[in-house]
Amino acid sequence: MHCPFCQHTDTRVIDSRVSDDGATIRRRRVCEACGERFSTLETIELKLPAIIKSDGRREAFDARKLRAGFDRALQKRPVSEEQIEAAVRAVVHQLRMTAERELPSLRVGEFVMAELRKLDHVAYVRFASVYRAFEDVADFREELDRLESDHAGEGQLPLLDSEPAPTKGRKR
Repeated sequence: MHCPFCQHTDTRVIDSRVSDDGATIRRRRVCEACGERFSTLETIELKLPAIIKSDGRREAFDARKLRAGFDRALQKRPVSEEQIEAAVRAVVHQLRMTAERELPSLRVGEFVMAELRKLDHVAYVRFASVYRAFEDVADFREELDRLESDHAGEGQLPLLDSEPAPTKGRKR
């Protein structure tokens, strides 16, 4: 490790600590030449699969694009930052678990839709409308019917006014 102050190549670790989430190690170092102290962060580097776009191009996976997709779908929805971060981490975990070197973007979209479906049905339908290229109201209705029939969103806000709002507390 080069010293950021004098560029000397010999530095010594004087303290190491694991982060709260266990994903990084913070190392406190001292330069043997100039005596300056500095910290470094060590993280595991796992290779995520390349993404094959619908036009055949291949791109390196970009977590910022994934987060932007979640943010667009969840715009003005009652979902916390922690829930969004957890959903992004879940998709990245699924990508790692595929153990494939390349993955079609459609498969990534399916992972995102599964997470959005758990978080917020409105965001799910927003994303699905772009992802599945809905062309008319019938496509929306079909997706809404699928959601209603699955009963996957107990406790979420209703999609349509005709649905009764979920109640909290005990039933009498």
